Amino acid sequence: MSPQRNGGAGAEAELPAYAGHYRLESCLGSGGMGIVHLARSTSGMRLAVKVVHAEFARDPEFRGRFRQEVAAARRVSGAFTAPVVDADPEAGRPWMATLFIPGPTLSEQVKRNGPLAPGQLRRLMAGLAEALRDIHRVGVVHRDLKPSNVLLAEDGPKVIDFGISRPKDSELRTETGKLIGTPPFMAPEQFRRPREVGPAADIFALGSVMVHAATGRGPFDSDSPYVVAYQVVHDEPDLAGVPEGLAPLVLRCLAKEPAERPTPDELMRELRSVAASYDTQAFIPAQRADEDGRAPGSAPESAPEPGSRSASPPAARSAAESLPESPPDSAPESLAESAPEPVSAGPSRSRAARWRLRRGRATVLAAGGLGLALAGVFTAVWAAGGNDQAARGSGGPALTAASVGTWTSRPAPGGEGMPQCAYGAGKVLCARPGAVFALSPDDGGLLWRRSVGTATASGPPALSGGLVQPYTDGGSRLAGLDPATGEQVWQRRLPAGTTVRYAGGTALLAGADGTLTGVDGATGATRWRGAVPGRGGAALAVFPGEPAAWVTRTSADGTSTRLTAVDAETGRVRGDVRLRGWLRPFAARDGAVFLLALDRSYGTEEIVRYTPATGATRRVALPAVLDGAHATVQGNVAYVLATGGSLDAVDVVSGRHLWHLETSVSRGSVPVVRDGRVYVTASDGRLLAVDARRGRLVGQTPARLGANSARVMSAPPAPVPVGDRVLAAAPDGTVFAVDGRSPSAWGTPR
Repeated sequence: MSPQRNGGAGAEAELPAYAGHYRLESCLGSGGMGIVHLARSTSGMRLAVKVVHAEFARDPEFRGRFRQEVAAARRVSGAFTAPVVDADPEAGRPWMATLFIPGPTLSEQVKRNGPLAPGQLRRLMAGLAEALRDIHRVGVVHRDLKPSNVLLAEDGPKVIDFGISRPKDSELRTETGKLIGTPPFMAPEQFRRPREVGPAADIFALGSVMVHAATGRGPFDSDSPYVVAYQVVHDEPDLAGVPEGLAPLVLRCLAKEPAERPTPDELMRELRSVAASYDTQAFIPAQRADEDGRAPGSAPESAPEPGSRSASPPAARSAAESLPESPPDSAPESLAESAPEPVSAGPSRSRAARWRLRRGRATVLAAGGLGLALAGVFTAVWAAGGNDQAARGSGGPALTAASVGTWTSRPAPGGEGMPQCAYGAGKVLCARPGAVFALSPDDGGLLWRRSVGTATASGPPALSGGLVQPYTDGGSRLAGLDPATGEQVWQRRLPAGTTVRYAGGTALLAGADGTLTGVDGATGATRWRGAVPGRGGAALAVFPGEPAAWVTRTSADGTSTRLTAVDAETGRVRGDVRLRGWLRPFAARDGAVFLLALDRSYGTEEIVRYTPATGATRRVALPAVLDGAHATVQGNVAYVLATGGSLDAVDVVSGRHLWHLETSVSRGSVPVVRDGRVYVTASDGRLLAVDARRGRLVGQTPARLGANSARVMSAPPAPVPVGDRVLAAAPDGTVFAVDGRSPSAWGTPR
């Protein structure tokens, strides 16, 4: 295959056809050290591949720096950057492949459309603070945070380009002859003491980026980099045009001395206090695309994995241990401390009560998660919209029947995003950006659809108190819908920063102030309210069929985790214990809770089984540390899927590693086990079936990327087994069902 030609004036005119086994399709951009290409993986997923210029490939010093960049990018790979998929720093032309993230850079957005609005600025600052928190926790300092290294992605800002220096792009040099950073966004210590640069330098850069986003210029603008350097070190910043609510916080970020700048956690706490005065709707602009559907401009060049607390040191890997863990002091008996309050807006409570008597209660169908930060800056809510029912055969979805029991449905034509579905009330209940809908499990026919404006689905709808309750982010209300019609039964307003989980017939509202509220899923009335035990950031996890919610708080040094079980219906604390290590619960069954034990780099190194009734703790070391792990439990076996597609089965009773399989899934869902098979949804829309006993791939559907193939989810929704069928969703907007009894007929395993 002949090499592609670079139409621009890059460092070389001939471009390679491949980097590793990734086909390079077009040039996204060129910098001082390399060229970023749009590429595709074997499965069709879009990637951004950076290939270094040939002249630097011959430089041993640069090769060492590029190896360091790849290592840093892998360590922070996750929610706030572009995840690293593959890399080869030892190749003739070193390269690194990351997940392609569509969207303009902040620099492009401001240049084309002018400064951001106040609400958009607050969300941008909160997103960057979250990103720096996770970047710094794994020991990485970005050093070059600037508008062109901030991507405005669909789900929030992403920080890219780790560890890149541009020796030919500036007149300024350090004593080694290399400038580390970009003068208008560098901290004073980067000019004065470049060898002593630490995390606080990134906070200074964040302040400069915010001034640029608010005004279109920097706080120390000048045509000369020498003048910029002098102003950064000696002069006060120019904050004219920065909104009053944010200016004091930006000024603290731009303090001359590193010790006087806030930490990312302090920034997020301050931003919560000003959240009420700003519009909190998503600020991300419409995704850019040219004639061939690709997004031009800068491409992502790195990636982090989210965590909720300081990273913990590796835990000892004993197969089992007695309990040196001790209960925390003064564990409360109950969180409940208030009477129910009236429900705002919507139908009367008497109507809701009559509906409840007619339908009765139903069990929750919430996605099993690893935890949700209570102190987060986003709002997990639902914005009520107009009812948009559609009968099958008239304005309904496009249906394709492949064979008996299988179907493909496109329930929201023209929409974007992967539908997230659950099964309840005899229907397939799904949410997608802008819509909530119900499908027939028999043929995929659309039963009803309700518009939710611009709200974005944060998980599949839950069935709580017999009502459908969409779990979305971007609004300010919680609502219950009639599963038969989609008609709204009740709604209530939510404070900013509230997150939602469902357990049985109770909706749990976790406030940014550390309170936890139990809401009756059938009426929307408050059942109880109280403070979450302990101090510091907390995470909340609930699991299908379990009446308790699990609240975790990790110590500041990451060496221990406080685990509290709260009865969802009453708010009563049912158990409170402190366990060793940084732990995240992922399942609860048969009287035990299962947790992932993380190391300093957010990798999963152990499976922990804790039994509250006896206080016994069982720890099983994994054969290798796994990045970005999702897990589930069936019987005594934990199934763990990691970033990159490794799937492992571990017996948590015997401690044996049963099998290991490479699935080729770069990003996958939480595994689901049913009838002797493990099912996983890939971010490119494939559904995989693996023999749970032998660890062999037994079936795989084709990829379903669609026209917006670049918009894949880093954590796709889990498959939904319904009878003999398995339901899944894809980035092309379809929901499809396949016969779970014969996965070999889905397609040829690859």
